[in-house]
Parts: sequence; structure tokens; C-alpha cells
Amino acid sequence: MSALKIKKGSSKHSAYNLRPTFSDVTETHTIAVLVENEPGVLARVIGLFSGRGYNIDSLTVAEVDHEGHLSRITIVTSGTPQVIEQIKAQLGRIVSVREVHDLTVEGRSVERELALLKVKGTGDKRVEALRLADIFRANVVDSTLESFVFQLTGTPDKIDAFADLMRPLGLIEVARTGVAALARGA
Repeated sequence: MSALKIKKGSSKHSAYNLRPTFSDVTETHTIAVLVENEPGVLARVIGLFSGRGYNIDSLTVAEVDHEGHLSRITIVTSGTPQVIEQIKAQLGRIVSVREVHDLTVEGRSVERELALLKVKGTGDKRVEALRLADIFRANVVDSTLESFVFQLTGTPDKIDAFADLMRPLGLIEVARTGVAALARGA
């Protein structure tokens, strides 16, 4: 004990504070990255994640400005707040990266995903699949006597819920585009 009677870790402003400030809570964030559309940029961005052991839950890439040769990469990833901050800082250091936006932190955003789901079934299962598709506003884009292919657009949670309901009815294949997201407002 010192002459000032300050206990170890008694104040977060103390030089003796030895309590860790790291959080164990895992958060999911949607990060939009505007990059120059040139060979190897996507490989460098993905290499950042794989080289450090970060996981990518969803990834979409498309050219958004033909004249300016810019592409937008939308990444959904999970991690502690410290890991998310590290990801954003490291993305910003890549030479071809113009902007990095954490849509989860910066305010409200709109997120959508497209999915195609193939459901095989006959009789009552077929009728039930069509009824559920109507409830979820899924469109039938292909139909045979034994199967349907449904197209569904919505949040990832909506697509997960639809897929969960279709599994017992004969869901055999799913293709998803990944999340596309934009910040709301000006």
C-alpha cells in the first residue's frame, strides 16, 4: 500500500489499474468498403481476414462506378469490439481502399439478401410449401412435377426462417447472394 492509500485497480484513471479493458462480447458488424476496381484488391482484403484468423459471415462485391473504376465490398463479420476496430483500421491501410464504413455503428441501414431455395415434394408437402412461400412473399421461379425453386429477398433472418420451415417439407438446395447494405438517409 502506498502512502496515498491507493489500491491496485481502484480507479480507471490510476496508473495502477491492471484490470483488462477488453470485452468478451462478440458482435456482428456490416462493413462497406469502397475500393479501386483493379486486379488483386479483393485478394488483399480477403487476405487480411484469413491472415489474422477473422471470419467472414457474408461477402458481396460489385462495381458501383464504371467511370471512376470503383467497387463496393460489403462484408458481414463477427468479433469483439476490439477485433472489429482492428479490422476497420487494417482495411483503411490497404492502398486501394478509398473508404471504410461500419454500417452497424454509423446509424440505421438497409440490409437485403437474395436466396434461391429448391424444395422437393409432392402432395400435402407441396401445398404446404406453396402456402408458406406466399406468407414469406417468395416467388416461384421454376416448377416441375416434383420440385419448386423459390426466390426470396429479405433480411438474412427472414431467409433463415424460411429455410428452417422448408427443411421438413423437402428443402434440398440453397444458394444465397450475401448481404447488400446501404446506410439510410442522406
